[in-house]
Amino acid sequence: MIKKRLFTPGPTPIPESVMLRMAEPIIHHRNPEFGEILTRVHENLQYLFQTKGPVVVLTSSGTGGVEATFTSLFSPGDTIIAANGGKFGERWVKMPKAFGLNVVELKVEWGKAPTADQIRELLKKHPETKAVYLVHSETSTGAATDVKTLSEVIRKESGALVCVDGITAVGAHEMRFDDWGIDVCVTGSQKGLMIPPGLAFVALSQRAIAAMETAKLPRFYFDLRKAVKAWEKNDTPWTPAVSLVIGVDAALQMLRQEGIEKIWERHRKLATALRMGVQAIGLKLFSETPSYAVTPVWVPEGVEWKAFNKIIKGKHGITIAGGQDDYTGKIFRVSHLGYYDALDMVTVMAAIEWSLAECGYKVELGKGVGTVMQQLM
Repeated sequence: MIKKRLFTPGPTPIPESVMLRMAEPIIHHRNPEFGEILTRVHENLQYLFQTKGPVVVLTSSGTGGVEATFTSLFSPGDTIIAANGGKFGERWVKMPKAFGLNVVELKVEWGKAPTADQIRELLKKHPETKAVYLVHSETSTGAATDVKTLSEVIRKESGALVCVDGITAVGAHEMRFDDWGIDVCVTGSQKGLMIPPGLAFVALSQRAIAAMETAKLPRFYFDLRKAVKAWEKNDTPWTPAVSLVIGVDAALQMLRQEGIEKIWERHRKLATALRMGVQAIGLKLFSETPSYAVTPVWVPEGVEWKAFNKIIKGKHGITIAGGQDDYTGKIFRVSHLGYYDALDMVTVMAAIEWSLAECGYKVELGKGVGTVMQQLM
């Protein structure tokens, strides 16, 4: 028997108690019972994002949540700046172009993050900018962006909205939506919120809500004005994914019980320990500004990615993620986002050591595992 374990940055593992809640008989979404659930969900999402404003629930992936911000906040020809340092930053360059927006791309080398000087320079060149889109944690590269500092720069230098892709950051990295002056932040259900794919969550400032009133891009299902009006009535504009909302209710209660600061610290500790473990056996990290959600590692010289992946998954039951685009076969990515603890990091480190050894890589078995254990004691 091989026990399967998931270490991908989405979907992430789902707590057993959450799965049991989602397996309960379906209920109707317009009755008081569901209204009570939605009330808790809305309140706990505000806690998660650290905001007093609305956090609306959309039945879509995180990509749908970001699309909703483009169609709801802007008019044709509006200028936005989008930081592109990976596969998902690239998406936030391509998507707004499809809706007729003028996109100024801030191209960043994979593994790095945009700087305050780069943002400041582009804002001076493009004073007409209506928004700046940042990726808090770039899933494809494991690079984290300092959205707190960049938000301060954007607010100081312009009237542009600060829009954040927090899809693999919320629940792993510190996020203080109100205090940091963020206007939009999006996350997805299958990341730090520990439920299956299918829901997006969009936090909105009053500045963002005001921008919707003058925006002229066509929208209907992804109209955040409708979502906010429904939120004010503790409702949803369309039929929600009822079972997923019930699941996120359970997951958010778990997060609330643990405490948001403790959650951020747990992710920091797990990420740090795993990185030190892989470095202890001679592996090199890919990102220069590491995320606490996922750790990308260079595949060592002499090891073939497909062979390594076949062993770690087929023999040890561990599913990790490979590299993308130019880095396909060159890096692998290990998640520590969501429902993970110290023993999970010990387990995946052991599987990495075993699998590399079987690929012919010279490794002192237990060295990485011991390093991880020491860091998490």
